[in-house]
Amino acid sequence: MTHSTTAKSVLAAALSVVAPMVATGASIHKELIVDASPADVWDAMRDYGEVHKRLAHGFVVDCRLDGDARVVTFANGSVAREVLVSMDDQTHRLVYTIVGTRLKHHNASFQIFAEGDNRTRVVWIADILPNDLASYISGQMDEGARAMKQTLESHGR
Repeated sequence: MTHSTTAKSVLAAALSVVAPMVATGASIHKELIVDASPADVWDAMRDYGEVHKRLAHGFVVDCRLDGDARVVTFANGSVAREVLVSMDDQTHRLVYTIVGTRLKHHNASFQIFAEGDNRTRVVWIADILPNDLASYISGQMDEGARAMKQTLESHGR
């Protein structure tokens, strides 16, 4: 057996024991249409410390700023520290991460798109680990989306 054949055999053996990559996280995607202008929706969304008043009233019951983060209290009693990653006024996109919880990883983004002068599409995406929390997080996002729609539409009237 030549050196080249031996190297190929060793490589083939090593590759045969490598397990295939399996995703252990979840990407949760929500979209909603809001009967409010894109300017008004973005103004409320980018007001990071007022999420409980201007964006998701009732779903978020308290919020306080703490450095680069906001500490939010939800209606169900849970508390999360949401660190602001980026806020882009050009693309109307806000990104945050939740730290210090049982989630190994959390990254979420909101982005808004005009659907006319007084209608806005809100896209909310969260990527999380572990996957077994996906159902809970998805349910929370559904409640949050309902609260956002109600809050944004009532403030525009």
